[in-house]
Amino acid sequence: MCAVDRRSGRDPEFEAFVAGAAGRLLHVAVLLTAEPAEAAPAARRILAGALARTYAHWERLRGDDPYDHTRQELCAAYARSARRLPAGTGVLARLNPLERLVLVMRIYEGVAEEVTAAQLGLPPERVEAVCNRAVATMRAPEPGSAPAEGARGAA
Repeated sequence: MCAVDRRSGRDPEFEAFVAGAAGRLLHVAVLLTAEPAEAAPAARRILAGALARTYAHWERLRGDDPYDHTRQELCAAYARSARRLPAGTGVLARLNPLERLVLVMRIYEGVAEEVTAAQLGLPPERVEAVCNRAVATMRAPEPGSAPAEGARGAA
C-alpha cells in the first residue's frame, strides 16, 4: 500500500526516489539530446515526462526497479522525439539518435546487449553493430581537428 501524505498528495517513497535518481537520469537525458548540461530544455522535458509516467505506475512498480523503469520511459520518450529535437552540441552530438541511444544504454548505463535489443525492438546483432559504430565514431578525431601528437610521426 502506498503511503501518500493526505495533506500534500505526495508519495514520500517516490520523492525519495526522485531525490536520489534525478541527477543521473538528467545526465542520461542530456547525453541523449546532446544538449549542453547547463541549458538542456529538451532533456529536462523528456525527463519530466518519464518521471510523470513512472509516478503514474508507481503502485505497480512495487518490487521492481523504479530507476530501470524510468530509464526505459526516458529512452522511449527520446526515441519518439529524437527527429524533432534540434541538433545538439554536446559530447555525443556527432552520433545519430539511434547511435546515441544505444551507446548511452550500453556503455554509460551498462544495460546488457540483449536487454537493450529487447527494449529497442532490435536484434542483438544490430545493437552490437550500432554500438561498435558509435564507439568508432567517438574515438575518431572530429572533422577539422588537429591530429593527436602521437599520430603525427606514425607511418
